[in-house]
Amino acid sequence: MPRSKALPDELDPHARQLVTRLRRLKDRDELTLRHLAAKTGYSAKSWERYLGGTSLPPREAVEALARITGTDPAPLLALREIAADSWDSRRTRAAEETRLREQDAVGEAGEPEEADAAEETRGGEPEPPGRPTAPRPVTPARFPHLVLTTVLAVLVVALGTALLLVLRHDDAAPAHVAPTPASATASPPPAYTCHLTRVDGRWAAGINHGRDTEIGYGATGADVAEAQCLLRRAGISPGGIDGMFGPLTLRAVKTFQTRAGLVADGMVGPRSWQALRG
Repeated sequence: MPRSKALPDELDPHARQLVTRLRRLKDRDELTLRHLAAKTGYSAKSWERYLGGTSLPPREAVEALARITGTDPAPLLALREIAADSWDSRRTRAAEETRLREQDAVGEAGEPEEADAAEETRGGEPEPPGRPTAPRPVTPARFPHLVLTTVLAVLVVALGTALLLVLRHDDAAPAHVAPTPASATASPPPAYTCHLTRVDGRWAAGINHGRDTEIGYGATGADVAEAQCLLRRAGISPGGIDGMFGPLTLRAVKTFQTRAGLVADGMVGPRSWQALRG
C-alpha cells in the first residue's frame, strides 16, 4: 500500500485522531480509494480529501467505512461529532477574519478621497499663517463614499457565507452513482446456501458444481459462494455467504493458505481449491 501523506499541521487534534483511525482501517483491509468509492458511494476524490485532512468526512461516510471493514461505528461517530464542533468554529473564525481584513483594506483605500473631498469644500485655498485652525465640518461629499464602503462590506460577507455553504454541501454530497439497468434493480441478488457433502473423498458445497475457476478480490458469483462455504467448513469465517469476494473473504483465504502451507496471495486457484476440498 502507498504511504499516506502527512496530515496538515493546523488540523484539529480530534479531527487528526479521527482521520488516523480511518486510515488504519483502510490500510488494514488493503483498500484503495477506488475500492472505497465502489463500496461506499462516495467518490475517490472525496475520500482523498477525507483521509488527507482537508475535509471532515460526513457521518454516512464514516458509517460506510466501518461497515465494510467490520468495525463498530459508535466510537468513530462520537469522535467525528467532537471534531465537527471544532471544525465549524475554526471555519467561522477564518471567514470572519477574512471579512475584517477586506473591510479594513477598503477603508484604507478610501482615506485619500475623503481628504480630497474636504480640501474641495475649502476651495483649495491654504490656511492663512498664524490663524487658528478651525474644525473641519463633515460635508455631504463624504456620504457617497461611506455608502459605497458599507455596500462592499455587505457583499463580502454575503459572498463568504455562500462560499462556505457551497463547500459544506460539496463535502457532504455522496458521489453520483450511475443508475443500474431496470432488469438489474428488478431482480434480487441470489441467495446461497451451503449444502456440504463429501463425494469421492472431496468436499463440495453444491453451488458451483465442482469448478476450480481462479477467483480473487472483487470477484462475485457462485464460485465465491462455494469458496466461502468451504472456508467456513475449515473453521475460518469469511463473513456472510453472499458471493462477494471482499475484505473479510480475502483475509479468510490468506489465513487458510498460510495454514495449508500455500503461498498466501489471496487468490483461490487450483491448489487452493484442492486444499479446500481435501
